[in-house]
Amino acid sequence: MARDRTDWSERMSRRTEQMSKQTRRDSARTARLETVRKEQRRSSRRRKAVIVAASVTALGLVGGGSWAAVGASDSGSSSQVTVALTGLQTYSGLARDHVTGPVAYPQTPPVGGAHSGTWQNCGVYSAPVPNENAVHSLEHGAMWITYRPGLPAPQLAALLKDVSGEPYALVSPYPGLPSPIVASVWGVQLKLDSTSDPRLKSFVNTFKSGKQAPEPGGECTGGVGTPQG
Repeated sequence: MARDRTDWSERMSRRTEQMSKQTRRDSARTARLETVRKEQRRSSRRRKAVIVAASVTALGLVGGGSWAAVGASDSGSSSQVTVALTGLQTYSGLARDHVTGPVAYPQTPPVGGAHSGTWQNCGVYSAPVPNENAVHSLEHGAMWITYRPGLPAPQLAALLKDVSGEPYALVSPYPGLPSPIVASVWGVQLKLDSTSDPRLKSFVNTFKSGKQAPEPGGECTGGVGTPQG
């Protein structure tokens, strides 16, 4: 009987320790998310000013026809209707090794595989970011939304609106994309011709939790890169 009580006490102790560890992990993730959200709120005014200025410049260059494009993009990006995510490409068996130097990835942009030991800080970038760092961010549950350099300003504004407030969104231009916009998470990719495609917002809503990644909730700040918002 004494032995039974000892075994029961040890099992309860282990269970309590496991629950305590899980609670600490959940608290750490919550704290990281709140830190990112605070950083995003501080930079939101500056980012919005940049978007508005870019849009106004584009409208001045191409004339009144762009007003209709802006309206259509805003309408599409603000829609709460969830559409079927047709066209998804999925990849499995992706390596997770940490390496130094460049990696030759079979996808453009990559959706996983060997990567740098340092992740790319989530946020919006106006210049390309290294594949190897971005893939590490994907491993942590980030969404990497890439677009062709020269994407019209109204479309870029609509894209940024779709990911606004998402702490695990990484947005950057990417030369040589197979389509104007490519949305990627670990092991999953969607090619899009326009930000007015409602599948973009559905992709964000579907994968923003990062549950498909090997390390969901991992760090997305404290790595490399200085996003503009």
